[in-house]
Amino acid sequence: MSFSCNLSAEGVIERPHLHPPTRGMHKYARGSAMVISGPVLRTGASRLAAQAALAVGAGLVTIVGSRDALHEHAAQVTAIMLREKHEGFNAIDDRVRAVAIGSGAGVRDDVAEDVATLLLRRIAIVLDADALTVFAAKPEMLFAMLHGSAVLTPHEGEFARLFPDIDLTDRVKAARDAAARAGAVVLLKGAHTIVAAADGRFAINLHSAPWLATAGSGDVLAGMICGLLAQGVSAFDAACIATWLHGDIGVRAGPGLTADSMAEWIPLVLAGCLGDEMLNDQRSRP
Repeated sequence: MSFSCNLSAEGVIERPHLHPPTRGMHKYARGSAMVISGPVLRTGASRLAAQAALAVGAGLVTIVGSRDALHEHAAQVTAIMLREKHEGFNAIDDRVRAVAIGSGAGVRDDVAEDVATLLLRRIAIVLDADALTVFAAKPEMLFAMLHGSAVLTPHEGEFARLFPDIDLTDRVKAARDAAARAGAVVLLKGAHTIVAAADGRFAINLHSAPWLATAGSGDVLAGMICGLLAQGVSAFDAACIATWLHGDIGVRAGPGLTADSMAEWIPLVLAGCLGDEMLNDQRSRP
């Protein structure tokens, strides 16, 4: 499965195009993703991210965490793999294409150490929530480690902690300035989410709904970005596509939407992005 990102001339994110996988595709060819778990009694956010990464098309998704945290996950998931975390993240092999960290992680020194270890791997990565906040007092340390395949997903509060001198009055300029400073993709969340790359590119998402303002919604978005990165989508395009798809969940689901149910909407959202080639392929099958 592959995706094409669509932007208008004004930089507005439009419906992406989904290309179906070939018949001979296998799970590792579709991409392997990993989500780093939060600690025991705080595992829900990372589970939401993992479920979203799988639903958006990653062929294999693994949650990595402490043994006691994995016991909680094991009672909740079936299609998602579980691996115990060891020093250096030796569970990450050459087949793993993307990783997400921060959802429910907690603001602890070992989280900053984990982020540093993962960034040294130069693997595509999503840094969300606590993986950003843990660097609030030392943002330059984080920026020095970042690379072009990293996506930062702050809301305005987290953004202000990492970039205290950047004025948020003009959100497009703020996101572009932040991306240039960080040397990574910055996704500034909000009613109109802004995606900016270090090279100056930017995009605005207008396809959204207020029903997405619910606990855990951002964790689902982080997982969707990770799932797209695992499929080989570039960091900027993955952030743009995931933002539109995430918004489409809100538009379609409407009142009563909770983060727990968001992954169930992803197949319908993806089906809406299929082109005529999928219909033609289905007609040609015996």
